Amino acid sequence: MTGFRVGVGDGIPAARPAAETMTRANYLGAVANRVDSFWVPDHLNQLFPRSLWKQKYCGATKLIPRVDAVMEPWTMLGHIAARNRAGRLRLGVAVTDSGRRNPAVTAQAAATLHLLTRGRAILGIGPGEREGNEPYGVDWSKPVARFEEAMATIRALWDSGGELVNRDSPFFPLRKAIFDLPPYRGKWPEIWIAAHGPRMLRAAGRYADAYFPSFAHLPTEYAQRLDSVRSAASDVGRDPMAILPAVQMFVVTGSTRDDVDEALDSELLRAFGLNASDDVFTRHGGRHPMGAGFSGAQDLLPHDMDEQTALSHVAVIPPGVTREFLLNGTSDEVIQQAAQWRDCGVRYMVLVNVSFLQRNLRKGLMSVKPFNKIVRELKKL
Repeated sequence: MTGFRVGVGDGIPAARPAAETMTRANYLGAVANRVDSFWVPDHLNQLFPRSLWKQKYCGATKLIPRVDAVMEPWTMLGHIAARNRAGRLRLGVAVTDSGRRNPAVTAQAAATLHLLTRGRAILGIGPGEREGNEPYGVDWSKPVARFEEAMATIRALWDSGGELVNRDSPFFPLRKAIFDLPPYRGKWPEIWIAAHGPRMLRAAGRYADAYFPSFAHLPTEYAQRLDSVRSAASDVGRDPMAILPAVQMFVVTGSTRDDVDEALDSELLRAFGLNASDDVFTRHGGRHPMGAGFSGAQDLLPHDMDEQTALSHVAVIPPGVTREFLLNGTSDEVIQQAAQWRDCGVRYMVLVNVSFLQRNLRKGLMSVKPFNKIVRELKKL
């Protein structure tokens, strides 16, 4: 055993027959597979076109009637912690939104969960995406600057010892603010930062306990960005090797390669490729349907795309984009792909099974078996 650690993520959609049916099944599966942590996202909606959420494109619509009916993450983690005494997994948000959420409220939510779970909470955090901010009246012009100020605010409150806090900030000024929740046994939740661009990588080096990106990039790019994070940590006097190298990956799997290829060719999984940046499209000989230089997930607003527009975008996505974006294949093939990330520095991988986004509901449900094998085998890397 090399100490490679594995988490499992769930999309927390309101499902049938009970709202938490799928999430509870995924949590119990994670416990059975002896993973290290369980994660939920912070979204008000999904990052693919809702106009394609129809049975002819995705069999899972029978279980999840409304794709954008996404539940609130901190509430869900509290529910999981209270209802499931077995397993006692670490619980994290992958990742909470520093733009839409006031950092004092985020600091309180994470500290509360940490106390109630006796030290099992992880604060995953990032600048968020346009889709969760702009439609709701939150300014999206300076997401990274807002993130930096959010992190400084959280640290100031956590480090205040209950004393009054005054802090100037263009986004979150504190005026005689009080934060009196205690840390659990002297420790606050770990902070895992989702970072991609140069400025965000520097912020991760300054604040993160773990570097925790997601979405499409290559393992070699991960290694380069990890070096940047560690250099930034060293520049501010932190131990660069104390930052845990982690990553969140989406998985499409099945019992055979043919089943996987069939799933990858389905409209919704191809549409998932819209979250890749134009750089990824260029690498595969294409151009992002949203235009040259499009950044991908961070700026994607897919909710008002009508069905024909969405299908026209899907039609021009090179197959290689989706295959780069997702760990995909039989269990053995996915493990081989994951090993490439390990070789480029990753020591903690959080996996989200998105195989159910295919047309065939039965095959989507059957993906649980190879996915469970992947989770178990990854711990041996």
